[in-house]
Amino acid sequence: MPPELRGKRVTVVGLGRSGQAATRLLVRQGAKVTVTDHRPAVDLDGPMALLRDYPVRYCVGGHPEEAFQDAELIVMSPGIAVESVDAIEAAKTRGVPVIGELELAFRFAKAPVAAITGTNGKSTTTALIGGILRQSGRRVFVGGNLGRPLCEAVLEPVEWDWLVAEVSSFQLETIGTFRPRVAVLLNVTPNHLDRYRTMEDYLSAKLRLFENQTEDDTAVVNADDPTVLRETGSVRARRIIFSQRSRPETGVYAEAGAVVATGISASSERMEIIRREELPLPGSHNLENVLAAAAVGLVCGCPPDQIRKAVREFKGLEHRLEPVRKRNGVLYVNDSKATTVVALAKALEAFSEQIVLIAGGRNKGATFDPLRDLVSRRVKTAVLIGEARPILRAAWNGAVHLVDAESLEEAVRLAAQTAASGDVVLLAPACASYDMFRDFEDRGRRFKEIVNGL
Repeated sequence: MPPELRGKRVTVVGLGRSGQAATRLLVRQGAKVTVTDHRPAVDLDGPMALLRDYPVRYCVGGHPEEAFQDAELIVMSPGIAVESVDAIEAAKTRGVPVIGELELAFRFAKAPVAAITGTNGKSTTTALIGGILRQSGRRVFVGGNLGRPLCEAVLEPVEWDWLVAEVSSFQLETIGTFRPRVAVLLNVTPNHLDRYRTMEDYLSAKLRLFENQTEDDTAVVNADDPTVLRETGSVRARRIIFSQRSRPETGVYAEAGAVVATGISASSERMEIIRREELPLPGSHNLENVLAAAAVGLVCGCPPDQIRKAVREFKGLEHRLEPVRKRNGVLYVNDSKATTVVALAKALEAFSEQIVLIAGGRNKGATFDPLRDLVSRRVKTAVLIGEARPILRAAWNGAVHLVDAESLEEAVRLAAQTAASGDVVLLAPACASYDMFRDFEDRGRRFKEIVNGL
């Protein structure tokens, strides 16, 4: 049963998209809501205007103790670490429950949840699963960490068949009862080490995806990631494997140029889902995404022919290896979502052409030395931007021609001057965007504007 919130004093931390959606749901449930945000009121005109019809108390310009003194529940936005706000830690000590927007939505959701996490590929896989379920006639909400907060699914007057949610490690930190009917773990590689003390802490957050599942649920996991395979060995849910390298008895795998399934549906016979040449997106990482999505589709009862149709028609997502334009024989590609070392590696491996790379931004605690050999082989020139320029230069010096740029505009201009017909100019930063842009979407859209203005 959903929790009774009428008359309860609830503090929402953060007034981004998640905080706004949580606030709307809480007010609808009769809670007395206080919203706190570190930004001053002058920077919150947009969010506060969207909530103008809601009886909300604001404490902005910081997270003051007064916002939490009488709270009976605290709802966190994922971008804010619980331990970063002393007043929240003090409230926890007093026994005040602290949950996230994801957990709040789940407590009121009526439809089953398919949740997808991983260091790389989760947005594309989430969107692809949503497309497969829709193709098969389901009413599907797609969101979570991808675009629309899950609370919006609860707020809408729709009887959903499935909620398909991308979930981040930050969101999983603050779950309590969150239990996806289908949970997907794509991969785990070092990331967000500016927030987590160790890689083990980051992995532990990801693995919380499975902690409330039972034998009635399904875990879809990547056999090609040794960490994922090892750490999910003891999950209570039924485990479905996907792999490009092996043939699981129960799962989806790549074989002889095709995506093949066995043992998932009522028939245990080998089923060919789609041919490799029919896949619309380049790169082995996108094959990995298709394998995972096909497994979820079969688990949810989607016919193989509908899975094939949905995959064939999938156009990809903005900022994920997104072709922008071809100019003077040079293809410009926006992969602004490539904010990790592994994502950059997969982007480089997706092209056989010579690459002029634009990389850099705010480092998230990663080391770039492991990319040295790949960059040497695939990249003719690397144009470096942002705070991470000295770190990237130290890691790749001598392996590739390096050029510094003070802005993205200068980086694109230098890349255009360097690239020859048949090359690819690739924005794949391997870093966060916050030193120069609002987020990776802002960075990617600015890149496209500059490129289209050449």
